[in-house]
Amino acid sequence: MEKLQELRTLYGKPLRITSGYRCPKHPIEAAKKTSGAHTTGLAADIGVDGRAAHEVLTLAAKLGFTGIGVQQKGTGRFIHVDMVQAPPRPNVWSY
Repeated sequence: MEKLQELRTLYGKPLRITSGYRCPKHPIEAAKKTSGAHTTGLAADIGVDGRAAHEVLTLAAKLGFTGIGVQQKGTGRFIHVDMVQAPPRPNVWSY
């Protein structure tokens, strides 16, 4: 939460969190071989697109988020950020 607040403060505008903590039984997590970062409480998806997505992505990298995922096609565009320390970290991916 502190890292997300730091990101929001630097961004200077509200951040729309589309997914935060997820129970391991949540359908998205249950479909995975191993539960993801959201089940640790160390991840969030931020609903942004276009220039806002680029700005959030840049700030997240500067702040040292260890995982950054980018979903910027179709509907439901977002930037995933997390602070998971398990290797391989740091890591950036697209959906």
